[in-house]
Amino acid sequence: MTGFGGRPDVELALVLDCADLDRAAAFWGGVLGCPAPPAGTHGTYRQLRPADDNGLELLLQRVPEAHTVKNRLHLDLRVPDLDAEVKRVTALGARRITEEPVEEDGWTWHVLADPDGNEFCVLQPPAQQ
Repeated sequence: MTGFGGRPDVELALVLDCADLDRAAAFWGGVLGCPAPPAGTHGTYRQLRPADDNGLELLLQRVPEAHTVKNRLHLDLRVPDLDAEVKRVTALGARRITEEPVEEDGWTWHVLADPDGNEFCVLQPPAQQ
């Protein structure tokens, strides 16, 4: 256990609901550059972790109900090239929600949805001063 923040006895994992574990694992594995577990594995969960096991776990959980309302928690991908990353993740199956980038306090981002409709943002931080 690597711990989180000031708690060496707590490991943080993010859990994301999905309808199709194979599709979600392929999408999020591609987005995050994590090795996806083998397709066709039965069960309710699919774990994605960085190859070096250093970082947060994204746990995909198959649920029967469809995504219907805005997420109360979402993932942010902070990248150096917003346009290139949006193009890359849409090629993997994301759907862009914002037509034009949002700009606030020097940050620029797009809101997207994964194949299950879960919202996430791709952000480019302010230019270094």
